[in-house]
Amino acid sequence: MFFPIGDTNIEKGYRPVFTYLLLAINIAVYIYQIFLPRDLSVQFVNQYASIPVEIVNFQSLHTLFTSMFLHGGFMHLAGNMMFLWIFGDNVEAIIGTTKYIFFYIGGGLIAALAHVAFNMHSTMPCVGASGAIAACMGAYLVMFPKSKIRVILLLFFIPFNIRAIYFLGLWIVLQFRSEFLNYGASTSTNIAYMAHIGGFVFGLLCGMVFRNDIKDHHLRFHN
Repeated sequence: MFFPIGDTNIEKGYRPVFTYLLLAINIAVYIYQIFLPRDLSVQFVNQYASIPVEIVNFQSLHTLFTSMFLHGGFMHLAGNMMFLWIFGDNVEAIIGTTKYIFFYIGGGLIAALAHVAFNMHSTMPCVGASGAIAACMGAYLVMFPKSKIRVILLLFFIPFNIRAIYFLGLWIVLQFRSEFLNYGASTSTNIAYMAHIGGFVFGLLCGMVFRNDIKDHHLRFHN
């Protein structure tokens, strides 16, 4: 298993202030959550996490949005924030903060609805920013396919570079594979693969539009 730790960043472009704000908000919400008493923490999650069976019945629709800022544990948060930091900032640097805000939230909503569509009877709360971040990854793949992603081989802690098209292409293939293997299984996973897939496809489509914005920038990349 390998994990991304950096990429080639854009030197000239819009400052990715919303990406940094998202990092701060997600971390702040998690800190708030872990310091709640256990019963209040459970109540907090149930109130703001997205539960498919409720969404299908048009209940608690606000959770399609609020669930994007909740996480199930430190590693869940840390992994999502690393992916957001690597892939979100360059997308925002090209399309600008205003457009990026709508794109990020739209990606999160589409991802959540994709999960609901394939888990309509589930009562399991769904949390995490990974659907919206998957949208950033999909857009990044289209916009910066030759960008170098710095990854580390977790088994041996060996860092190396790989082009975005290969890293992100492998990542989405693994999401489809995991969803296929999980579909119809007697025991369901706690990972919302369809949210990842839905967000990523949304990002791919948006990325095709965002590529036009690249022409408006004289870009340089640095490691």
